[in-house]
Amino acid sequence: MSARTRISAGTGQELLAGASHRTRVQPDDARAGAVFERVTVGSDSFFVKQLSANSDWIMRIAGDQVHRPYQIWRSGLMDQAPGCVDHTVVAMDLTGAPGDDAVLTIVMRDVGDFLVPPGDAVVPPAQHARFIAHMATLSSTFWEWQDQLGLTPMAQRLRFFAPDNIAAELGADEVPGPLAAAAAGWPALAERSPLLSAAARHVQDNPGILTARLSRLPGTFLHGDWKMGNLGSHPDGRTILLDWTLPGAGPACWDLCWYLALNRARLPESKEAAISRFQAELEGRGIATAGWWQEQLDLCLIGIMATFGWEKALGDAGELSWWEARVASAAARQHIVIPGTSR
Repeated sequence: MSARTRISAGTGQELLAGASHRTRVQPDDARAGAVFERVTVGSDSFFVKQLSANSDWIMRIAGDQVHRPYQIWRSGLMDQAPGCVDHTVVAMDLTGAPGDDAVLTIVMRDVGDFLVPPGDAVVPPAQHARFIAHMATLSSTFWEWQDQLGLTPMAQRLRFFAPDNIAAELGADEVPGPLAAAAAGWPALAERSPLLSAAARHVQDNPGILTARLSRLPGTFLHGDWKMGNLGSHPDGRTILLDWTLPGAGPACWDLCWYLALNRARLPESKEAAISRFQAELEGRGIATAGWWQEQLDLCLIGIMATFGWEKALGDAGELSWWEARVASAAARQHIVIPGTSR
């Protein structure tokens, strides 16, 4: 089956009905509550993900009531991605009545052998460079794209792990690991970095502080989750980009800052070098960055700490200090007053 083979909507279940072998699996990086299977149909191997709002906490805290991955698949948007990016999806089916019980079945080509291995090992410099280059290619392909599908809004990205947004999930019999960590991390951030804590609360309480300004700057289509657990490389150099769970319109620097925040232990170069690399890759694809780059980067650096400040509070001092210094300087440049601080 070729890299861009697409099975018509509604036939994913028919494909699976012809499976000769089905095995439940649990990927190392899967944390949201979805069900996964490895399926063999004839000579082809597939990876299948099934989820609903009832089973998937990410859908719930992201406010996804329409199965956003299905919307971008059905619209053909995923297949408009540049050739250097492989989403691996061949079919999606949505079954059941609209609402929390509706089940989305995603059928993907099995590319497990080409994914970034789990763990904290630094990825090869050439692979990292391709990830940044292909992120820029994806951004430039959809430059100035406008969301007409009702996908993930920027305010929801900023409030993704906000204490009040995750509160209802903390009463579950088995609290998902990332949510338990966030619940512990926000108080720890207040102790370890009052400035980052205050900045995060300020943005969570009023996302418009950032979103109003970001909406006036150039935007693009966002994949939304450029973490190593979703990434891989084909032998021909194409980037595998899985789990299009948080799609939507937004600033290109958001995907970059997400990548920097979640993959810090695995980067073969400094975050400053990666930032410069991404800007250069955008310029190389015809995107002029003069006039907007610094403002957008600053706003996204501040915003990503409203999302992941808790994670930095649970890590090492050097990483926490880097983000504190960058947020402080970004806020000063953009004349954003962080309550309770002198900045």
